[in-house]
Amino acid sequence: MKLNALRGTMRSRPHRGVLAATALALGAGLATAVVSQATAAAGCTVAYTTNQWPGGFTANVAITNLGDPLTSWQLEWDFASDQAVAQGWNGVFAQSGAHVTVTSTSYNGNLATNATVTPGFNGTWTGTNAIPTVFTLNGVACTGSATSDPPTSQPASASSSSGVPSDAAWVATGAWDSWTDNGYTIINDVWGSGAGPQTIWARTGTNWGVVSSQPSTSGVKSYPHSGKDLDRTLSSLSSLNSSFNVTVPSSGSYATAYDIWADSWAYEVMIWANQSGAVGPIAESYDANGAVPAASNVSVGGHTWNVYRGSNGSNAVFSFVRTSNTNTGTVDVLAVLNWLRSNAWWGDVTVGEVQFGFELTSTSTDAAFTCTGCTIDYR
Repeated sequence: MKLNALRGTMRSRPHRGVLAATALALGAGLATAVVSQATAAAGCTVAYTTNQWPGGFTANVAITNLGDPLTSWQLEWDFASDQAVAQGWNGVFAQSGAHVTVTSTSYNGNLATNATVTPGFNGTWTGTNAIPTVFTLNGVACTGSATSDPPTSQPASASSSSGVPSDAAWVATGAWDSWTDNGYTIINDVWGSGAGPQTIWARTGTNWGVVSSQPSTSGVKSYPHSGKDLDRTLSSLSSLNSSFNVTVPSSGSYATAYDIWADSWAYEVMIWANQSGAVGPIAESYDANGAVPAASNVSVGGHTWNVYRGSNGSNAVFSFVRTSNTNTGTVDVLAVLNWLRSNAWWGDVTVGEVQFGFELTSTSTDAAFTCTGCTIDYR
């Protein structure tokens, strides 16, 4: 997700992404204590091979995990020249400038010791097509050997005074820590430059929250969220509905929003339930008041929106911004997606992941965001 006026590229997010969870799983009845995590081994090798032609190339990136088994992974590198990822497979690809991230999918996140996974992509190039030389896997440099991280101490649970409920089933502080429950994957997703500390917690996959301290600087810092992988074409879906009930601070720069990806990250759809501070959607044009909508006062999916279209340089972005803020509601997401199809903004796309969470640019110290009864249901 990308916010106008505070430019930053989500990936995964990716977007936006999932990395190996170093999160601390907690029992509901545990008292506050300090525990030591076991020493973890980490390491990797990467074999990057290409087949190129004038202006284009195909690359395969074989990742071998030399450390402890992983439940999810993210590989990163920087291109040396004017190269760009066009279409990828066996991983979720995102690019910001020269920086590329590849995140595991729902089917290949588990990577045993000495196991190999091979994402690949088609790309474009001008000038030279130099092979990247430095890769990191889950933040650890791929040097061909494994190293052990020193043990760390973290609280076994947090009191409600810190914003984290004492009955949380899961609490984590790592940038890419994730937890899966009943089909939902919850991710801390601290990805932006200059990000501050953030603690995510969950009782269940539909009852979770985050305590975040983000500085008052430009750029999105994080997108803590829950999500489901659909991998379904629009025409094959008979329903896609979501409900939310959130509590947010009265100040700060943030948005409560869905982030929906389609056709292998070629399209991004953002559905904004509320927004605060200096944030706004990507648009094709801007005026003195900010982004100019491509369609105004569109009633679809149970709400009324101003709709924007644009590009973040890597993919098309469609944003549905509610004409008034709300912290609770139900959205007929399928109706919103079909509105795009009926207006020929896209076709019978394959909907990948549907995410819901908080995109945070700046907050007060230990600002608390909670999401209760946040569901994503489809057939």
